[in-house]
Amino acid sequence: FLPVLAAVVGLYLAYTAWKEKGPTITITFESAEGLEAGQTKLTYKQVEVGLVEAVQLTDDLSQVEVTASMSREFSRHLTTNTKFWVVRAQVSAGEISGLDTVLSGVYIAVDPPQGGARARSFVGLEKAPIVTSDKPGTLFDLRGQDLGSLEIGAPVYDRWLRVGQVAGYE
Repeated sequence: FLPVLAAVVGLYLAYTAWKEKGPTITITFESAEGLEAGQTKLTYKQVEVGLVEAVQLTDDLSQVEVTASMSREFSRHLTTNTKFWVVRAQVSAGEISGLDTVLSGVYIAVDPPQGGARARSFVGLEKAPIVTSDKPGTLFDLRGQDLGSLEIGAPVYDRWLRVGQVAGYE
């Protein structure tokens, strides 16, 4: 009787673990700096929504492919519009970002905007987007004669109030 009971309990535990497991996704990045399998978390609004399972090079050795398991509850937000980027401590244009990663380590941030078809393979961003789905904002294209002293992250002012920042230039 005991072996049958142990087998039933084992099968039940295996079934519940399988049922709770979310989808596995792949994200391609230029570099794996700071990413560790089994330790790097995927977060949205500082809530863990996934965990990196493996980090490996692509076949042509030009990029890194990250395999991550996501929570079952977050799986419906994994669409072609979902963005991923690695959050590291950075100092630029007089601003410090990602300071919390000094103690906790790097993590992969997720931005799940509305809409899009379901997806399981993504291309990660090399830097955090300026406008995300949970923060209001708009990107504008401006033209000028020369760049002057502008650089990425430089503040934009209107009537002495900071209203934005430079996201990029070409």
